[in-house]
Amino acid sequence: MTYVIGIDGGTESLRAHVFDLSGRSRGVGKGAYATAFPQPGQAEQNPDDWWHAAGVAVREAMAAAGVTLDQVSGLACDTTSCTVVALDAEGRALRPCLLWMDVRAHHEAAEVAACGDPALRVNGGGAGPVSPEWMIPKALWIKRHQPDLWARAAMVGEYQDYLTLRLTGRWVASLNNVTMRWHYQTDHGGWPLSMLERLGLSDLKDRWPAEIVAPGQVIGPLTEAAARHLGLRAGLPVVQGGADAFIGMIGLGVTRPGDLALITGSSHLQLGVAERPVHVPGIWGTYMDCVYPGLPIIEGGQTSTGSVIAWFKRNFAEHLDFDTLNAQAAALPPGAEGLLAVDHFQGNRTPHTDALARGAITGLSLKHTPAHVYRALVESVCFGTRAIVEAFGSAFTARRIVVAGGATRSPFWLQVHADTLGLALELTEQPEAPALGSAILAAVGAGHFPSIDAACAAMVRTARRVEPDMDAHAAYGPIYDRYRAAYAALKPLRAPE
Repeated sequence: MTYVIGIDGGTESLRAHVFDLSGRSRGVGKGAYATAFPQPGQAEQNPDDWWHAAGVAVREAMAAAGVTLDQVSGLACDTTSCTVVALDAEGRALRPCLLWMDVRAHHEAAEVAACGDPALRVNGGGAGPVSPEWMIPKALWIKRHQPDLWARAAMVGEYQDYLTLRLTGRWVASLNNVTMRWHYQTDHGGWPLSMLERLGLSDLKDRWPAEIVAPGQVIGPLTEAAARHLGLRAGLPVVQGGADAFIGMIGLGVTRPGDLALITGSSHLQLGVAERPVHVPGIWGTYMDCVYPGLPIIEGGQTSTGSVIAWFKRNFAEHLDFDTLNAQAAALPPGAEGLLAVDHFQGNRTPHTDALARGAITGLSLKHTPAHVYRALVESVCFGTRAIVEAFGSAFTARRIVVAGGATRSPFWLQVHADTLGLALELTEQPEAPALGSAILAAVGAGHFPSIDAACAAMVRTARRVEPDMDAHAAYGPIYDRYRAAYAALKPLRAPE
């Protein structure tokens, strides 16, 4: 038997899976790490913690799988994006990373949006705004607020590039990451050099990786030092991956125009394979060649979804397990008996792209219980997904929606998603789609399949469908209208910065 390893560097932990070539996980390992929140809107992690977690997770996965070192033919990684790192010439982190959900660079993002550069076409067709989560605003923030550190930074990249450097010793970027977070465009001039010049940031280009490697292509062999750390054999082919949700599209078999991946977890992403390049307000993209050669990807996203549920459970319902919360919430009617929540706890990614948006719970009465609040929060996340699907408009029509991630563990949450959308959802056998997507890329890079499509056909299988309750969908109509109105109503009530 031959196996491949898919490494998934997530927000709270790094997970490693050993997969066979039919797409079945034979062993799993996990290494956790902490996130610091120094100020509202800021989120940081220690890059050394990622590498420690990789050693723990891969060794656990190999032990669980019970396979020999020579049976593993390749590995690939996906990671959170855009999680920005600044490294010295030896590859050591000069500061904690700016995690993907960090939105401190909102002033810089507004400046990027106002620069008028043609590369802004991927931000709502040039109408913007630009998210402070992206590479250029974050790099500009570091240069302006930490100039001494910037002067010492030899390399600026992402979690993905840091992990690649530790695995192979090579400083290279993923075509996936640069096309969808760095304003690199294969069909429109490549690197955004004029944008950098307009922003006084031309010296960023010299800190970025000089080489770009597409997902599924071999980066290089695993170094001796990395092999010792991971418990693998030196020389193992390391294959390029990319951003976790986008690689999750591969793990879901979302490969054809009209397919939409709904990636759930700490955040949600809605990623569709479009028939042609489109650039319209309220959405991001499309990104040509981002995942599949010659195909554009359209994107929507919610910054805080599962993280909002985790916040509520941790702080206000610690005494209740999720099975109990789900059962109690499912017994309530749509709208949680007058309770309405807004899910913008860490800002809004799309369709508003507003870093200063904040969450809310309104309509509270003495009758309401933790189950009511829980239901209202779940509904708010699902309403956010519906708002994004509607924002796609005529640019993209979802003919098939495939779901992965944390929400798949909750039949209640899945049903509310289907009911609010009024659309059926598909689930695959392997819910850890990013890890499987990385494994598929590893299998392609190792030469087991001639293309990503061929590997998906062999390694991805549909498990079941969740059909919408159209009566519930109708009941959600006026509640969804209130959710949509809440964003504008809350905007004048924000606390000053």
